[in-house]
Amino acid sequence: MKRLAALAAFAVLAALPFVLSPYHMTLLLPMLGYGIALLGLNLLFGQAGLVSFGHAMFLAVGAYATAAMGSRFGIRHLELAVLAAIGAALVLAIPIGLLCVRYTKIFFGMLTLAFGMLFHSFLFKFYDITGGDQGMRVPRPTILGSAFPDMSKTEYLTGPFYWASLLLFAVAAFVMWRIVQSPLGLSLRAQRENARKAEYLGIEVHRARFVAFVISAAYGAVGGVVLAVPTGLADPELGYWTHSGVLVFMTLLGGFGHFLGPVVGAAAYVLLQDTLMSHTPYWRLAMGALLALIVVAFPGGLMGVAEMVRRRTGAAARRAERPA
Repeated sequence: MKRLAALAAFAVLAALPFVLSPYHMTLLLPMLGYGIALLGLNLLFGQAGLVSFGHAMFLAVGAYATAAMGSRFGIRHLELAVLAAIGAALVLAIPIGLLCVRYTKIFFGMLTLAFGMLFHSFLFKFYDITGGDQGMRVPRPTILGSAFPDMSKTEYLTGPFYWASLLLFAVAAFVMWRIVQSPLGLSLRAQRENARKAEYLGIEVHRARFVAFVISAAYGAVGGVVLAVPTGLADPELGYWTHSGVLVFMTLLGGFGHFLGPVVGAAAYVLLQDTLMSHTPYWRLAMGALLALIVVAFPGGLMGVAEMVRRRTGAAARRAERPA
């Protein structure tokens, strides 16, 4: 049943370019990009219990890898850009992860925040390498060797690039689902509940956390590729620490206790931000109030609310079926 539901959802998403306006289609692209990145972040947050406040640096790695491939090396293949982004993320994540996974709770969060701030400073200050505050241009990548020269930028983004991004998201979600259900996923949940008992059971806690950190970094970089192409720019602000806070916000908004909760949070955040920005310049104030409300009243996020409604509806239906 779950497989059929997943296939139906994929078919609906694939058909949206024929239904929605180009403007609304452009809103779906950051949803997919953030969705991929948050699948990885939630492996740390929801499964391992580690909150990263510097995860945006990996989105920036993916964006800059794509920009460098196209602008500096003249390689404009989306497939190669994704591989380059993953490779660059691994190079950065391995040394950082080896240090950070030795700590938990606020210490892990502060270490990742520190590395994120260092990386943002590198992007901002090294003009000859990164373009500094001007960023780096991201040329239109080819998809399966085709540049679609007859299409405008909007047609390209809402057509071929959207379908390619959707396919990336589907593959990423499937792989992550397998990871969560694998022995690694079980190990992460075990050490999240009690690291010492997990060690007594033979689980290599630091190794499991390190693997999760590296995987989440790769997912963040792929999400950065999807985010960078529509804007056409790899910007240092992608790696700023407040952007990492936005990622955590999305995860909380959707519900980190559910596999697709962060993806729902990404979609809700993008739509809510677009709505609030069109109505008030104080949209950040409204976002902050919403986060406070969710943490206090709905700690399970939107998916938690949906689950609660489903349980209550089911209970009411069962009571109605009982004989008087």
